[in-house]
Amino acid sequence: MYTLIDRQNGELAFKIFYFEDDSYFDHIQRHNYYSVILILKGDFELYVDLTEYTIAYKTIACLSPCQPYSIKSTNEISGIALNFHPDFFCTYKHQNEIETEGILFNNIFEPPFFKVDDEKPLEALLNKMMQEIEKPGLAQHELLVSYLKIFLILTLRISNSSGITKKIEENSRPGILQKLINTIEKYYKEKHSASDYADSLNISPNALGKLVKKHFGKTLTDLIARRIMTEAKRELYLTSKSVKEIAFLLGYRDEYYFSRFFKKQAGISPLTYRNTVGFARQET
Repeated sequence: MYTLIDRQNGELAFKIFYFEDDSYFDHIQRHNYYSVILILKGDFELYVDLTEYTIAYKTIACLSPCQPYSIKSTNEISGIALNFHPDFFCTYKHQNEIETEGILFNNIFEPPFFKVDDEKPLEALLNKMMQEIEKPGLAQHELLVSYLKIFLILTLRISNSSGITKKIEENSRPGILQKLINTIEKYYKEKHSASDYADSLNISPNALGKLVKKHFGKTLTDLIARRIMTEAKRELYLTSKSVKEIAFLLGYRDEYYFSRFFKKQAGISPLTYRNTVGFARQET
């Protein structure tokens, strides 16, 4: 296990480790850092966001801070896990350089994993990071961040290379679902209920709900909540706006109702999220 600790707060900043069974992941994880897990051997079940997936080896899973997940293997399993805290590398702040949010992390429409045909370039970068942690040199943080950026870019490319399959799946979706995606993106700060979107698209809530469940494996209410949460986390993550201000921005007149909604979705309160994950806590 190769680990860096933030000297200012004593929390995990960066970690890479090999695993040869599922003992580290076989119970619900809910960390305040990003996790990228490369499965090199074995089949396993990934439980994330109340959904269970059965997956074969040579797969990479990308989990966001506070996203609940667990992994249970059906046979021998091995791989490498990479963890990094937002203070070490803030994906939101670097979104213009590396567009990970909404693709690798916090993708509300796609499962948080994809197949890897050639894992060697990723393994090589992970090994370089391990070597740098084991024998640190000048400007260690800057070098590790550079390696991490390249690693995330390669992971994005692998994700995009599976785009042919995704395009086929998207083309098989009813056109109304693309309209739904666009409508959620446009109105998630104003419309919070499934019936609002069904009315906008001139379809019954029941019919729309069945389509969403079939093609996304989630309920429409779930999709709406996840889009709201993505923006709420971004605001808590990057800004020093009060919870009341963020609640109002997202269409909630009652900040306490919003806080209860956030805690139900994330498992922690908005302030706890900011204090353990948010970059903006440094400003308070």
